[in-house]
Amino acid sequence: MEEKQIQQEDDEINLLDYLMVIAKRKRLIIRITLGIAILTAIISLILPPTYMAETKILPPQQGTSSMASQLLSQFGGAASLVGGAIPIKTTNELYIELLKSRVVLDRIIDRFDLMKFYKAKHREDVRNILTGMLKAKDDKKSGIITVGVENKDPKKAADVANAFVEELKNLTKGLAVTEASQRRLFYEGQLEDAKRSLVQSEEAMRGFQEKTGALKIEDQAKAVIDGIAQLRAQIAAREVEIRVMRTYSTENNPDMRKVEEALKGMKAELSKLETRKGDGHDPLMPTGRMPSVGTEYIRKMRDFKFHEALYELLLKQYEAAKLDESRDAAIIQVVYKAEPPERRIKPKRRQMVMIAGVVGFFFSIFAAFFMEYIDKSSLNPENKERMDALKNSFAISAKNREWITNLKKYLPMRRKT
Repeated sequence: MEEKQIQQEDDEINLLDYLMVIAKRKRLIIRITLGIAILTAIISLILPPTYMAETKILPPQQGTSSMASQLLSQFGGAASLVGGAIPIKTTNELYIELLKSRVVLDRIIDRFDLMKFYKAKHREDVRNILTGMLKAKDDKKSGIITVGVENKDPKKAADVANAFVEELKNLTKGLAVTEASQRRLFYEGQLEDAKRSLVQSEEAMRGFQEKTGALKIEDQAKAVIDGIAQLRAQIAAREVEIRVMRTYSTENNPDMRKVEEALKGMKAELSKLETRKGDGHDPLMPTGRMPSVGTEYIRKMRDFKFHEALYELLLKQYEAAKLDESRDAAIIQVVYKAEPPERRIKPKRRQMVMIAGVVGFFFSIFAAFFMEYIDKSSLNPENKERMDALKNSFAISAKNREWITNLKKYLPMRRKT
């Protein structure tokens, strides 16, 4: 019982000692605290203000999950595009990473001539500056993405923020992220080839007519040519359709089998028709009933009709794919554009001064106790001897000082010689 009382008395004495030290050094504590707070306030006034302009966008919100799955499967691991192997879970995270992609950053750099503005030699340095300026965040509840840009110029901050959204739109337009987009791109390439072949067949037909003067053939031959050309065009279109379906389906797909069976039937019909009309692939009618000029005319007309029919079929399929793509297009809607902000976001002067005051107060408390410890240690003979020995260990002797002085005098002489 007595020991507990003694312990409590010792604690009270220690606490009183601490308070006495604080009271004794109160001027030091006040000076340090006020000095750090005033110095921080002066620095906060010197620092240039920084503004943030924000724009909000609403990414595509499809009801089905097919769009999201195709987006994530195609670009979820595209580290070279977004600049890192960051796991992407949602479409909003995907669009945020696309904002930070090299394609978007480089377009912003060229658009505002930032290489010259920042006087940078390497484009990567400006990319890092832009990434630091960009503040993009996702609202999980509403699905809205906030794109913010920090800059010392409020108008430039707003312009760059709006430019980020515009370049994101341009980037997504050029990406085939849906099945319809892939079909459109495929048919676009096939249509260019068909158009090129059609132009060549037209030129060949025109040259043959100018050379031989052949302008008409029998109505029956024309009907045969049209029928075979249409059938061959339909076969070619079916083959293109099968190649397209193989890009996103397997061989066991019922639709794939159905198209393949239809193609087999068309080929069989074409084989019978050509066998009836001639002995090979090229002859359409018995050549004994028409002159050689007519036969050559028929062949060129057949090629022209074939390429014309194929071009028309591919054009229809291309237009249908474009309609499907526009229906499933990834449209980014701008909720509101960024405008030049009126208030700065940095420096937060009041917060800086308050934090500096708290830090200065604790530092001054530590300094007060440290000075009190030094004063008490100087009164203790043993501690005084230790402190003197410590000072002597760091002090430079007179002999060493003389040697250093001579060395400084000697070095300039060596330089002159």
